[in-house]
Amino acid sequence: MDLSVLFLGTAGSMPTVQRAPASALVRRGGDRILLDCGEGTQRQLLRSVGLPDLEQIFLTHYHADHFLGLPGMLKTFALRGREVPLTVYGPRGLQSLMSDLRRVYGKLTYEIRLQELAPSDAVPFDGFCVGAFGVEHRLEALGYAVFEDARPGRFDLDRARDLGVPEGPEFGRLQRGEAVTAGGRTIAPDEVMGEPRPGRRLVFTGDTEPCAATVAVAAGAQLLVHDGTFADEEAARAAETGHSTARQAAEVAREADVSLLALTHLSSRYFAPVIEKEARSVFERTVVPRDFDVVEVPYPDSGREPELIRWKEYKERLLAEPVAESSSEPVAEAP
Repeated sequence: MDLSVLFLGTAGSMPTVQRAPASALVRRGGDRILLDCGEGTQRQLLRSVGLPDLEQIFLTHYHADHFLGLPGMLKTFALRGREVPLTVYGPRGLQSLMSDLRRVYGKLTYEIRLQELAPSDAVPFDGFCVGAFGVEHRLEALGYAVFEDARPGRFDLDRARDLGVPEGPEFGRLQRGEAVTAGGRTIAPDEVMGEPRPGRRLVFTGDTEPCAATVAVAAGAQLLVHDGTFADEEAARAAETGHSTARQAAEVAREADVSLLALTHLSSRYFAPVIEKEARSVFERTVVPRDFDVVEVPYPDSGREPELIRWKEYKERLLAEPVAESSSEPVAEAP
C-alpha cells in the first residue's frame, strides 16, 4: 500500500514567495490526513493534487501560522455542498479556537466534530493509528506519529504444500490466521507463516525545541519531519522562541536512528542549502523539502529507503500513469 507525505507548506512563521505556512498531507491508500492548516492550504492543494473532501485534520498547536487556512477551507467545503462530517483534532483549547473561528466561516452544510487530544492519546483508523505526543514549544503543543499495524508474515508456499495443504481456500484461511485440516492433522498458521512484519512509522513534531519525547517516539521510524527553523548561529533565538536549529534536529534524528529526516518550518532568513548542509554534517540522511515535494515511504522489508521526490519529477510520474475515472487527485500546475 502506498504511503507518502505531500509538503504543502514549509515556511516558518510567515509565508515567502516560494514557501507557504505549515501544512502536510499524509496519503495512505485511500486515506487522506491533513497535518496543520496554515494560511493558503486549500490553494496549495488545488495547485497540486486537488482539494479532497478531507475527513480528518490534526492541528499541532494554535499559533496562527498553523490554523489560519481552516476558515476558508471549511467554507469552501460548504459551498461545494458537502454533507460528510469533518473531524478536527488538536491539543486542549480546540473547542475555544473553533468557537472563535465560527464567526468567520459561519454556517456549514456538514457537521464539524472536535476532539481534544492529550499526549499518549491515539486515534484509530483502518490499518493504522495517529498517536499524539507532547513537544516543547511556547504553548501546549503536540507532535503526531502515524503508526501502521503489523502485517502478517510471508506465506511459505512450499512448506504448505509439503504439509499436504491443498491450494485454494485453505491457503487463504491460513493467511488469515485460521487453522486448517490436511493430511489427517491440523495445520496451524504459524507452521506456514513467517514472523509478523512491522508497519511503517512517520513522526511529525510541529514546532518544537529538541526533546526526549521526539527521540522516544521516533526511534527507528522511517520518516521524521522535524522543526528546522534556524541555523546553529541562531541557537539562542531558537531556544527563546521554542524552535530547533538544523543541527539540533539532526542530533535528534541521529539518536532516534530514523531512516530519513525532513526539515520544515524554515525561517525566511535562510536558503535551504544552508540548513541542509548544517544538518547533514550530523545526520547525512537529511532532506529539506520545498512546497509540493513528496516523500514516498516504502515498507521496511522492501529493500528501499524513503525518498524525497521533487514536485516536477513527481508530477511527471503522475502524468505518465493511467488516471482512474474516480480519481479525486488531478495534477495541477504548481511551480
